[in-house]
Amino acid sequence: MTEDWEDRVAAAWATIDDYPEERAADFRAVIDALVAELPEDSPLGPFEQASAWDSTGRPEKAVPLYREALARGLDGYRGRRAKIQLSSSLRNLGQPEEGVKLLTPELEGPSDELDDAVRATLALCLSSLGRDREGLSLVLGALAPHLPRYQRSMANYARALVNP
Repeated sequence: MTEDWEDRVAAAWATIDDYPEERAADFRAVIDALVAELPEDSPLGPFEQASAWDSTGRPEKAVPLYREALARGLDGYRGRRAKIQLSSSLRNLGQPEEGVKLLTPELEGPSDELDDAVRATLALCLSSLGRDREGLSLVLGALAPHLPRYQRSMANYARALVNP
């Protein structure tokens, strides 16, 4: 993987909205062509392909590819993205409990710009399991730091939802 490859992948993803549903396969072909340039055992290949399937409405095709990418050692920022996206796909396929198991450890991991996405996706998984108070607590906790006022109050309300 080179910086040029990364730039071309980013450029491809920047065009996804140019592909209507009936041309989703064309977008996936662009990603497949880029993946073909990678070493066979690269975890980036299945991750990018999973993302393409997922983004074109086929989570059932994405799930095994996300699993493969993680099994091949995808970690760091992309690994975290894979866990978020896999959890979302699992939820969409009626398996939110697996999404909760996958994302809950991410709450304790190193912080980055994906923290709010972790919490939002985990909240959706929890809601799908009927655990709405826990989900709302996560979402309010994620939202509180972004508010121009009431950050402390909202953070306290978020905690009170699960620890009355």
